Amino acid sequence: MITAIVEFELAQPLSREQAKEIFLSTAPKYQGMAGLIRKYYFIDPDGTRSGGVYLWQSRQDADRLYTEEWKAFVRGKYGVEPKLTYLETPVVVDNVIDRIIADD
Repeated sequence: MITAIVEFELAQPLSREQAKEIFLSTAPKYQGMAGLIRKYYFIDPDGTRSGGVYLWQSRQDADRLYTEEWKAFVRGKYGVEPKLTYLETPVVVDNVIDRIIADD
C-alpha cells in the first residue's frame, strides 16, 4: 500500500466551514475510484494549509490520479501548486473493521 500526502499553502486562509464546503464539493469524485482505499481531507487550524491524505492499494493506482490534469484541477480550485509526498505503507490498523492489514 502507498500513502500519498497532498499539501498546499493557501493564498487566502479558509475557515473550517469554507474548507468543509469545498471538500464536500469534490468528495464524490473520489468515491469508487480504482485503487483508492481511503481519503482524508485536512486543513490546519489557521486555515492556511490544506490537502488530503490518500491510502492507495499501489503506487500505480496513485499515479493514475496525480496527472497534469489533476494538478490543473487543484490549481483551479485552490489557486496554488500541490506538493505531493509518497510513503510506503506496509501495515494499517483499522479499528472500524477491527483488523490489522499488511501489504502483500
